[in-house]
Amino acid sequence: MTNTAAYREIEGVFQGSPFHMVGDGFRVSNYFPGGNSFEQRISPFVLLDYGAPVEFPPGSAVKGIGAHPHRGFETVTIAYQGRIEHHDSAGNHGIIGPGDVQWMTAGSGVLHKEYQEKSFSEQGGVMQMVQLWVNLPQAHKMTAPSYQELMSSSMGRIELPGGGGSVRIIAGEYNGVRGPASTHTPLNLFDIAFNKGGQASFTLPSSYNAGLIVLRGEVVINEHKSAAENDFVLFRNEAGEIRIEALTEDALVLVLSGEPINEPMVQRGPFVMNTEREITQAFHDFRTGAFGNPNF
Repeated sequence: MTNTAAYREIEGVFQGSPFHMVGDGFRVSNYFPGGNSFEQRISPFVLLDYGAPVEFPPGSAVKGIGAHPHRGFETVTIAYQGRIEHHDSAGNHGIIGPGDVQWMTAGSGVLHKEYQEKSFSEQGGVMQMVQLWVNLPQAHKMTAPSYQELMSSSMGRIELPGGGGSVRIIAGEYNGVRGPASTHTPLNLFDIAFNKGGQASFTLPSSYNAGLIVLRGEVVINEHKSAAENDFVLFRNEAGEIRIEALTEDALVLVLSGEPINEPMVQRGPFVMNTEREITQAFHDFRTGAFGNPNF
């Protein structure tokens, strides 16, 4: 008989909202906050948009999102297929392709634009990506904007037993191997590529919020619960191991977990702050040009 008491229990399995376009370059499904009311259950993460694989035709115009503001949190974009370009009003610029990550700390306020890289947009192709918003604690809400370009070659990496696949560590630590991302609060991002028959097991602090999204294939969690492509699995806050197995096919899973930020949170559009007054101030600062020149 399987001893399920050793496993961290699953709170629920969720789907995202219907797919929709963000700008003209990204087709995404929102899992939270709009798709499901997780609220503080997934803190420090505030938003998860998943762009499942979609073919974009060739075009002469670059497709994406024009300059827009953020304050009080970080945007994390993970590229799986396609190429994504970033510019911001703090002077940062980067291009990421499959396996790369761009991690922008908006902090006190920044304007940025993100779009399909020019040659990719001209040639067309498949785009697949994830964007997360990661909250900043009150002490770091107004930190100076910054940018981390995390290339695939810099990721922590562990091979799973028996040729079962591999774990890429973007942030945090898996079995003693750390990822390259610098974070303001403790969190983990594990990108796990399973070969058929592969399995991965790990234990997270019981206080950490934790979830995973299946980006390809189907997996079995804790020996009894199946999760299919595009499912998001939320775990309870309790001690126990998490075990993921790809029994019938290759699979790709993104695991996110972190220490919750136990502070009031108010989100209005592109701003995530602690109070309504701070939100009002953010809109005022944006309108009066404090976030920089939009013609960067």
